[in-house]
Amino acid sequence: MLRIAVCVSGGGTNLQAIIDAIRDGRITNAEIVSVISNKPDAYALKRAEENGIKSVCVNRKDYPDKESFYKALMDAVDGAIPDLVVLAGFMVVLPPEMIRKYQRKIINIHPSLIPSFCGDGFYGLKVHEAALARGVKVTGATVHFVDEGTDTGPIIRQKAVDVHEGDTPEILQKRVMEQAEWVIMPEVIDEIANGEINIGMERK
Repeated sequence: MLRIAVCVSGGGTNLQAIIDAIRDGRITNAEIVSVISNKPDAYALKRAEENGIKSVCVNRKDYPDKESFYKALMDAVDGAIPDLVVLAGFMVVLPPEMIRKYQRKIINIHPSLIPSFCGDGFYGLKVHEAALARGVKVTGATVHFVDEGTDTGPIIRQKAVDVHEGDTPEILQKRVMEQAEWVIMPEVIDEIANGEINIGMERK
């Protein structure tokens, strides 16, 4: 059974997509063992509670410096004994030591077709604002392994989504979530859980 820790900062819609896919049998041989948030008011924590999933908040404001915050974050992740760490809208730059320790064991979902509209400063609605400003006809989402760069790790899967005339950033964001993010993230997790995608950790 693949042990998954999900790191979140906001509403947790991708977390909910994973929860639903496990419940519906679209993800097999996997369980979410912990939800970790850096925001105490993140609705994702409520989703975890409602589904009986252990959760913890590691809030930067509770720590005197970045180093102690990073240590607490590492402790929260390590405490879950995860086989896979999923970043699902986690607005924290991971400490390099965490990336090294969990090399090829951390995946992220990004709301564009990397290498377009990614990297520093491209997150949330900003990604969709940039896509509309550029006038692209197709956007989408990407699941990738996390390395020490920003959105630079190896791509695992992408799914394209059409941009429609008259789209606002909010409308486009919703379509990308529904048609791409909530589809490919569960697919990738299921394939990892069943050995179709190799990750860098021995099974527990």
